Formats: sequence, C-alpha cells, structure tokens
Amino acid sequence: MSQELGNQDGTGANRLRKELPDEVRIPATTTVDTGEAETAPVLTGRQRLVKGLWPPRVTRAQLIVALLLFGLGFGLAVQVASNSDGDSALRGARQEDLVRILDELDDRTQRLEDEKRGLEQQRDELENSSNQAEEARRQTIEKERQLGILAGTVAAQGPGITIVIDDTKGTVEADMLLDAIQELRAAGAEAIQVNGVRVIASTFLTDSGQGVAVDGNKINAPYRFKVIGKPQDLEPALNIPGGVVQTLEKEQATVTVERSDKIVVDALRAVKRPDYARSSSR
Repeated sequence: MSQELGNQDGTGANRLRKELPDEVRIPATTTVDTGEAETAPVLTGRQRLVKGLWPPRVTRAQLIVALLLFGLGFGLAVQVASNSDGDSALRGARQEDLVRILDELDDRTQRLEDEKRGLEQQRDELENSSNQAEEARRQTIEKERQLGILAGTVAAQGPGITIVIDDTKGTVEADMLLDAIQELRAAGAEAIQVNGVRVIASTFLTDSGQGVAVDGNKINAPYRFKVIGKPQDLEPALNIPGGVVQTLEKEQATVTVERSDKIVVDALRAVKRPDYARSSSR
C-alpha cells in the first residue's frame, strides 16, 4: 500500500513536472544607441520637495534681510536685558537710595531747565542785537545815500520838473540861472542837473562868452534843467509874479516847465576830500 502511494506520488510529480513548460532563456537585450537621451526616472512628491529645498538657494536680497532681522533681534535682546538689569537694580535698592536718586533727578531736571531758560534769553538778546545792528546798518546806508545825492556822488531819480530855457538872443546871464537854482532849492529841490552838470552846494556860475559856465564847465543855450522834488511846489515857485519865468521872458527868452513822475539826475561829481575839515566823534 505504501509502495503504491509512493508510486502514485512519484507519478503525480512527474506528471506535474512534465506539464510545466521548459524554461526559456531570454537573450540579453542589446542596447541600441539611438542618439536620444534616456528617459529620466519619475520622482515622487517628497523627492521633488527635497530637491527644491536642498541645496538652499539664497539671494543677495534675502541675505541682507536676514542680517537686518538678526541685528534687530540682537538689539532688542540687549535693550531688554539692559532694562531688566536696571529694573532689577532699582527693585533691589533701599528706600533711602530711591529717595536720593529721585532727588538727584529733580536737581538735574531743574538745572537743565535753568540752562534752557538762560540759553533762550541769550538767543533773544542775540536776535535783538542782530536786529538793532541790521537797523543801524540800514540807516547808515540810507544816510550815506542821502548825503551822496546832496554831494552829487550818486545818481538820483524821482518826481520833479524839467525846465528848458531857450535863449536865441543870447541875453540870459549867469546870475539869472543862479536865481533859478536858488528858487528851486528854496522850493524843496533835492537834486538839480543843468546841461549834464550836477549842481551841488558849492556850485558857482559865471558868464562865458555867449554862454554860461557851471563850476568851470561851459554850457550853451538851450539850458535844460532836470530837477527832482515835489512838482506841485517847484513849478509855482518859478511862476510867481516877478519871479524867474517873468524875468527871463523880459530878456526875450522862452521858458518851458514840464512836470514828470520820473526825473533821472545821473550827472555825478567826484568825491572830494576836505582839506581841513575832519569828522568829530563829539
């Protein structure tokens, strides 16, 4: 019985072995170089994430921001530590020490306030002094300008009148023109110019042939006066009865007076240093 089973088993095994096909050897695949790149392996999501994060790519801007953040954090940490140390020191101080510290702070605050008020007072004094100096300088310049106009060393302009004396007969003499200048000065004339010659306090007129000489400068008719002053005062002063205009007309001269809002007196005199007079501080 056992032998039969053994024969049956052996026969069954042989039957199964015979039913299986023989192994077929697959020849090694020959790689054909087609000139094309091999297909890259497909990466998983985790692999792609790791590949994107490593190695890290840091730009210059990111590096600068990181350094700034580091510096800010470090500064805050130092400040907090300093405040903590100060608070700890004050918390550990005795009441007498705290009172002394407060008194010292009050004294220091008071000294600073006093110093502030003193500086503000000095500032105000300097401003006032500067304003006074500026005003004095302005007045000096204005006074110098006025004196220059009177001395004939600077040009002047303003309202006034123009006088033209036409002497076709040659009968107008120096004293007649001098009378006209005196009348104009008495009426408030501030600057006078005759035929390009500036009239000043020391001006003198003389007869010179068929004309007149002003401070040695010969001028001929027609005599043109440029006068700066108030026109409403200057013109009537010449037209009073028996005045300058009537006197010249008797000499058969023609006188024309014209008012103007702008008269320019630009004839200048050289600055002459006095021979004897000197300024006095008294």
